[in-house]
Order: sequence, then C-alpha cells, then structure tokens
Amino acid sequence: MSQPDTAPVIQVDIVSDVMCPWCIVGFRQLEQALGATGMGARVRWQPFELNPGMGPEGQNLTEHIAEKYGASPEQSAQNRAHLQQIGQSLGIDFAFSPDSRIVNSFAAHQLLEFALSLGLQHPLKLALFEAYFTAQQDVSQIDVLLDVADSVGIVRADAAQVLESGALAASVREKQAVWTSRGISGVPSMIFAEKYLVTGAQGADTYAQILQQVAQEEKAA
Repeated sequence: MSQPDTAPVIQVDIVSDVMCPWCIVGFRQLEQALGATGMGARVRWQPFELNPGMGPEGQNLTEHIAEKYGASPEQSAQNRAHLQQIGQSLGIDFAFSPDSRIVNSFAAHQLLEFALSLGLQHPLKLALFEAYFTAQQDVSQIDVLLDVADSVGIVRADAAQVLESGALAASVREKQAVWTSRGISGVPSMIFAEKYLVTGAQGADTYAQILQQVAQEEKAA
C-alpha cells in the first residue's frame, strides 16, 4: 500500500472482526479509493468481536443468522449470494456453503495484536480473511492460526507461545473496550486521520471523498 514519497499518506484505523465479510469488502473498496486518488494509507486493524460469547464449537452460519437477525434460510442464502457477487467484483472469493460456520475470533485478535508489534498485522489480517472466507478454515483453532501466521512470516513457535499463554488477551480486551466506549457497535468502522468515523462498507467513491478531504485539511494545517 506504499505510494510515492510525494503522495499523501492517511492514517486509517479499521475496527473489524475476522468473521465480518463486510470488513474485507470495505477494505477492498478503500483500496480502490486509494488507487483512484493516488494516496497511501497506514492501516491499523482494531479488534472487535461480533460474537464474543461464541462457544469453541462455533455455529452453523445459517442457524446463527436466523437466531441473531431473524433471517429465514432463504433470506440468508440470498444475502450470501449478494455478498459473493460483490466479492467477485472486488477480487474476494466468498466460498460460502451450507456447512459454513461462525467461530470465536478472540484468539485471532490476540494473534493480530502480536503481529502488530512485528509490523505484520496487515498481511496477517488479509491472510485470516482468506483462510476463513475462501478456504473455509476454522480460524478459532490454534493449529490453523499458526499455519496462517507462518504463511506471513511470523515465527510459529513465537505465535504459539503468545496464543497458549494468553499474554495479549488483556491488551485486546482493553482495545475492544476503548472502541465500544466510543460508541462503535458494528463493523467495519473506519476512522480516518483519527477524527472522521465512517461505519459500514460505504464504497470507493465515499472513501475517496473522505481521503481527499483529509489530505486537503492536512495540507492546509
């Protein structure tokens, strides 16, 4: 996501859950906006759990959507088909199936917190999205998380130590509490230059307008 030295580089915090398909959609739309404006972004992924109480066994996606949102199986299938269509236009392969499951994402967030200290958070987040939505892997499982970590250059033994010890659990909880205390109750939520909040996947045009506004303000400051 690097740009020429003369291009504006904007800080973008994305409050997100690995379980959230609209989060990767929103990021790809942001990428389009960056390409259209010629700007760069320093992306920081911030933790949010859509289902913090999800058990270790997870839950069938269709059943979960029915319980949480009252959607019928037919509505759920239509929504997934709509997402797949949007995903195709953005280079995302949402490989939903009748067996797709929602799983607990807290361990994934701890791994992302560790990756932040290594400068590898962004590639790890994208790899986790791909593992979950495209490869249909259970990213609540330690062995799966270690495989994904290894794929982006994180030392497997170091990642295992972090996950098995829970050393970063409190740090993740603190960050989650910060964002919920600021009124964020859904994802994706993008914060541009630490002052403009945009919720939901709002499209490349909207993001481009915000990027340009922030760049103009920073230039005038």
